[in-house]
Amino acid sequence: MSSLGTSKGILEIAKFGLYVSVPIFLMYTFANNTKNLQKIMGNVTLSLSLTLYRSYVVYPPEAPRPPSPEELREMARELARKRDMH
Repeated sequence: MSSLGTSKGILEIAKFGLYVSVPIFLMYTFANNTKNLQKIMGNVTLSLSLTLYRSYVVYPPEAPRPPSPEELREMARELARKRDMH
């Protein structure tokens, strides 16, 4: 550490201390009080313990389902019958 000098050595120690202490502080803050986590995530708590949650994933409306394999086979048979008749 003598090649770094004292000011750079102190800076490295401070950076390491910050690197270690920030995750510990955040874990302590959110693990002991889940209301803090809900506040950060944007959940709104109303009276009568009614909680409204923000939707992070918005799914599109469900489309009509494709025909089943049996329905596809039946449609193919009908098309084949129509071709045979013409």
